[in-house]
Amino acid sequence: MLFFRNDYGQGCIPEILEHMNQTNTQSHVGYGEDEISAHAKQLIQSKMVDHTVDVHFISGGTLTNQTVIKAMLRPFEAVISCDTGHIATHETGAIEATGHKVITVPNVNGKLTPSLIQKSFDEHMLTYEHLVYPKMVYISNATEFGTVYTREELAALHEKCQELGLYLYMDGARLGAALMSGVDYSLNDLAGWCDVFYIGGTKNGALMGEAIVIVNDALKPYFRFCMKQNGAMMAKGWLLGIQFAGLFENDAFYTVAKHANEMAAQIQDALFDLKYPFLMKSDTNQIFPVVNENEYVFLKEKVDFELWENRKEGKVIRFVTSWSTTQEQVDALITLLKQAIVSSCRLFLLILFLRRKATS
Repeated sequence: MLFFRNDYGQGCIPEILEHMNQTNTQSHVGYGEDEISAHAKQLIQSKMVDHTVDVHFISGGTLTNQTVIKAMLRPFEAVISCDTGHIATHETGAIEATGHKVITVPNVNGKLTPSLIQKSFDEHMLTYEHLVYPKMVYISNATEFGTVYTREELAALHEKCQELGLYLYMDGARLGAALMSGVDYSLNDLAGWCDVFYIGGTKNGALMGEAIVIVNDALKPYFRFCMKQNGAMMAKGWLLGIQFAGLFENDAFYTVAKHANEMAAQIQDALFDLKYPFLMKSDTNQIFPVVNENEYVFLKEKVDFELWENRKEGKVIRFVTSWSTTQEQVDALITLLKQAIVSSCRLFLLILFLRRKATS
């Protein structure tokens, strides 16, 4: 069966595996205070030459979001997210479990806009201390729909957050895919717009791990205290350091993301040519076609993918490519997508024939 369910369903890129094998019998200081982690942090910091940033490693995305938001907000403060944001949907209420409300606003192709932030902020100022205080804006880049913020959009969000005194926090679970989608900005630019963001490793070739980048000096003190209290400080912290050393020593972080995007682009182009409808066009490695029931049944028997949403016009499914996706797998999927259309048409004609026969 072909695997297009997610971008974290395999182990890790060879560079990381080689690092782990070479260091496996070495001894290291615990809790991320080892030389490997220090080296990995320096590699990441070197990508943001115009900024002085703190870097911390945490094992996964939900734990990262929960730890960052818990550390940076006071008990009565809340975070604004679009209604499709990961913290508002696929984290089992992890943020609310820390006592912080997630204020959701409608998304625009998976994105937040300055006007949406302003509207939500104004609504909470009407009765002031009788409501939670919006203090943080959360965005994902790439978004949960595979779309990507432009340079102008990020600059506008930064400006709005500065105007209202809000922290801008970027979830970068698929940041590699976003940066390799043809945008005209870099990690250095992101450090100029965001108060804090994270660089996703789990969904971009690492065995595990996310790298938190704290830019705002006011948010840097005591962060490791919150990591420890939140269960986010690994005793074997050097294993997380190895992940990012492997990703950034020779820029594999970028090359594997580019590969995943290129594989996805081929699939998306084929879907367009075959006249499949879409939830929306994706810029990265997640693709959301809409299939009918017959096409869904045909594909489900041969491809491992995720059912994203049931709609009146059909089933929205998600194909995801990764560092390990091969050209042969992409070609095989495109062949199956063609066959699904033929199979669906044949089934429709058979049903039509049987109905006519029954009424004759």
